[in-house]
Amino acid sequence: MARVVVSMKVMPESPDINLDDLTKEILKKVKNFAGNTETKVQKEPIGFGLNSLKVQFVLDEQKSNLDPLESSIKNIDGVSSVEIIDVRRAIG
Repeated sequence: MARVVVSMKVMPESPDINLDDLTKEILKKVKNFAGNTETKVQKEPIGFGLNSLKVQFVLDEQKSNLDPLESSIKNIDGVSSVEIIDVRRAIG
């Protein structure tokens, strides 16, 4: 069974949003969707004090429809937008 690595970009509504709290909420949603999986979160500076979150996680290829996860993350308070930026098969 193949595994895929998913990368998504989450934009907060403003620079005032606590990114640590936002990360915890996002990871809860990812774990509910993908199960207990490897995850990685990086802050990426955008400008004027605003940072986005790049969230990466491993998922079973059969769960290829990411729309429910994307919708649930968009509904978190403080999230402006969610974009799936990359999906690729994991090697190994």
